[in-house]
Amino acid sequence: MPVYVGRDRSPVRRSRAELLITAVVEKRLGALPACAHFLRRLDVAGIIDGLCPVRDVAHLTHGQVVEALIANRLSSPTPLFKVARWAQQWAVEDVFGIHADFLNDDRIARALDAIAPHLDELIGSIGAKAITEFGIDASRCHWDMTSVSLYGAYENPDSDYPVVKFGHPKDRRTDLKQIQAGLAVTGDGGIPVTHRTFSGGAAEVSQVTGAMTALRQIAQRPDLLLVGDSKLLTHDNVSAMDAEGVHFLAPAAASIDSAVYAALDLQSAETVEYTAERDADKPADQRAAYRVLEDEFTWKGRRKKDPALTMRRILVHSTGNATGQRKARDKKLARAREDLEKIQRNLGTRHYPDAQKVADTVAVIAKKRRVSAYLHTDAGTGPDGKPTLAWSFDQAAIEAEAAVDGWYALLTNLPADQATAAQVLLHYKGQGAVERRYSHVNGPFAIAPMFLQNNRRIAALITVICLALLVFSLIERQVRQALGGQRTMRGLQPGSNQALRPTGELILTALSDLRMRSGTATSPPVVLVSEGIQAQLLDILEVDPTRPRWLDTRFPMCEGHS
Repeated sequence: MPVYVGRDRSPVRRSRAELLITAVVEKRLGALPACAHFLRRLDVAGIIDGLCPVRDVAHLTHGQVVEALIANRLSSPTPLFKVARWAQQWAVEDVFGIHADFLNDDRIARALDAIAPHLDELIGSIGAKAITEFGIDASRCHWDMTSVSLYGAYENPDSDYPVVKFGHPKDRRTDLKQIQAGLAVTGDGGIPVTHRTFSGGAAEVSQVTGAMTALRQIAQRPDLLLVGDSKLLTHDNVSAMDAEGVHFLAPAAASIDSAVYAALDLQSAETVEYTAERDADKPADQRAAYRVLEDEFTWKGRRKKDPALTMRRILVHSTGNATGQRKARDKKLARAREDLEKIQRNLGTRHYPDAQKVADTVAVIAKKRRVSAYLHTDAGTGPDGKPTLAWSFDQAAIEAEAAVDGWYALLTNLPADQATAAQVLLHYKGQGAVERRYSHVNGPFAIAPMFLQNNRRIAALITVICLALLVFSLIERQVRQALGGQRTMRGLQPGSNQALRPTGELILTALSDLRMRSGTATSPPVVLVSEGIQAQLLDILEVDPTRPRWLDTRFPMCEGHS
């Protein structure tokens, strides 16, 4: 009989636990009801089945399999493996009406093969449905690309689909081949309404016009504003967007002459009322401040036939950027100083026996520490034959660089009567939304690195992942909209009552402990709600876990536990 220690340190004897064999079985329910609810509103299965019909004798349609895969990504973010076992342990049959045995690897592979030829139509239809069904404002969209590393050689790719190649992976796994994905999210809630898959070696700058065309078809907005990073801006891309009447906004390349910034009068710049999310909890005097000026920029192409393109240039100064640049410069100067002083202390040793060795090492330091612009050195030989080294930093060059700290430029063709310089900056600040969505793909959805049999299935699986991200984002948006100005909720984090801003990850985690007790011939299944936050979230999401979408006549009881 086990002995336990009580609060007063006295031994407490408790009876041994009893083993009871019972027919009552509990399965994890988690966020499956919420996933099913949003998938139904998006009509994912209906759209897929319309594009990829199956024979009447099939146990499952391709749409049902894809919905199950999306639910798997949202509820069990582990490498895609043994989906049937996951379905057995979770209440997939109760929520989706899908028997676990039908979700074997062969059935999943056939579903991926079936949807692969129809990805463009599928993505466009579901993206358009999301916009209309949830009332999303798609007038401003943010575009960016990322890479997904893949195990395997993929030596005989299907030429009809993006090819797995070596490239410049974002995760720096240069030993692996990659595929690339582009994502467009709305300024309203960061909803990924469209995505595209590209070959591993494709240049980012050449994918913009295709994304723009897809977005215009989905958003159906004549006033579409496409926001991106500096790769959005090439002469050809800007010409194409101008010709299509699409507005663009992106930062100018870092190659802008620093003399442009040095000539600016910071005091005459307009102050922008904006607080970065990372500064929200800081005192007002410690937050980054933003100011803007505006001028006109004319871009001449490299080819003689290229027309001159004139656009607005918004010159932005950020005290946060200025502070970061100053600290980075001070750090690299300090490290270079340490390296140079170390050489001086060891002149004439076996490490630095002559002036040539000293000069070579100094050149390496200047490049490594990135101080070539303001480092002056003189390596020679003294009367005693030992090498010498004199060095100094050009203070004037340092001060000239410091004078332009914090400045960067945005280029746009957005008319001034539609957005002031300050509003242009606010539009650009929404670019972080697409970067956060990519962090979800590589984090909670756990897809990289991965291995599939061929590049056709890779393209299809990336679409499944992006559709899961769409549901994830819609859930987050609906909860945040319901909170309005309140912005935070308590109880989202297990074991803590701290008020937090709801994110898709926190919401799904809070719902993950929902369970369903299987019914019998005489009693219906029971949904077990263990936390008050779960009932609150289900109410906000307008999800009734007692009414499975696949069988409206089934009404299990809902039992709450404190």
